[in-house]
Amino acid sequence: MHSSILSCDDLKAVTGYQRAGDVARRLRDQGVHVFEGRHGPWTTIELINQAGGLVSGDGEKASPSPEDIL
Repeated sequence: MHSSILSCDDLKAVTGYQRAGDVARRLRDQGVHVFEGRHGPWTTIELINQAGGLVSGDGEKASPSPEDIL
C-alpha cells in the first residue's frame, strides 16, 4: 500500500470513531474526499491536507508544507 493512503483502520485510530460509517461521515463533514473500499473508507494524506487548506486545488503546496503537518 502506498504510504500516503490512509486505510479504514488508520482513520479509526486518528478520528477515535470505531464504526466505518462514522469515520466516513465525520471526514466528509470536514471536507475530506473519502473513497469507499472493500475494507471500509479510505483517503490520502494529500486529500486531508487539501481539505485543511494546506494544498491548493491545483496541487500547489501552501505554506507550511503538508509534510511538516502530517
